[in-house]
Amino acid sequence: MQNLNHLRFISALATLGLSGGVLAHHSFAMYDTTKTLVMTGIITQVDPNPNHLQVFFAPLNEARDQVLKDDKGEPIVWAVEMDGAAQMARVGVTVNALPRGTIVSVGLHPLRNGHTGGGRGESGFFQCPADIAPSAGKHCDSVAGSVALGKGVLPVPAP
Repeated sequence: MQNLNHLRFISALATLGLSGGVLAHHSFAMYDTTKTLVMTGIITQVDPNPNHLQVFFAPLNEARDQVLKDDKGEPIVWAVEMDGAAQMARVGVTVNALPRGTIVSVGLHPLRNGHTGGGRGESGFFQCPADIAPSAGKHCDSVAGSVALGKGVLPVPAP
């Protein structure tokens, strides 16, 4: 009987150890959490990855009338990593809910390597009403009829 209890105890410890590993997942060291960008752009793709859903978007200029382009005239595309697809679906972030062309605003911590991407962290994520861009210099959270997708607000970036 004592051996059976001992085995149950070891089994319980092993189960706890495994669940801790699943919760640990990976480091967010690739993001510069000392910087927060607030961006408004047009969705180009939503990748419903089970581990981290990614939203790809082309940022709008300050006038909110054109997407930013590179030296070759191609749209610059950013990626923002979010929670897992199932978690994001519960707050309305899905491939079908955010089709190509949807205008969104998000706060993100940029990648340390300088590539066009970042992690959302705790920042807000807002969807503008269909075909309505915010006023110059503003974001979707300022547009009547916009929708907050999940918790959080758009941070006010430091000057």
